[in-house]
Amino acid sequence: MNNIIKLFFVGILLSSCTPEGEIYNEHKELSPEIEWKRKDARKFEVPIKDNSMDYDLSLSFRYAEGYPYKTAKVKVTEKSPSGKETISEYDLTVRKDNGDYIGEGSLDIWDSEHIVEKGNKFEEIGTYTYVIQHNMPQDPMPMAMEIGVIIRESK
Repeated sequence: MNNIIKLFFVGILLSSCTPEGEIYNEHKELSPEIEWKRKDARKFEVPIKDNSMDYDLSLSFRYAEGYPYKTAKVKVTEKSPSGKETISEYDLTVRKDNGDYIGEGSLDIWDSEHIVEKGNKFEEIGTYTYVIQHNMPQDPMPMAMEIGVIIRESK
């Protein structure tokens, strides 16, 4: 009986860690060399259970101090459950005009989050696949550490 009670409280704690309205949040490391090669695309599989709502799609980007560009250019290929592909390109702004980094900093690592689609309506229920690769002129992209996908209910 004690184990059941413990599992109940652990379940409550874990469920309270997800921000309200967030249905997906995953980040993937790019390379131990702190760089991102164009050929090293990252794949995210997002289960959509309710397509009656609007959602916001955000990309998160973790980078190290010394990232030399104002933006991180990425190409995102979305594949619907039925196989329809959509390709989008985004410029994730990571530095202000004065050169200051944007995002949450901790020592020499920065985390930035960028809403790239607001009020998106998924046409189908099922698993959507997102493949993300960098689209910068220079390959590899230096000082890049992680890329992530976050999907929340639109407000």
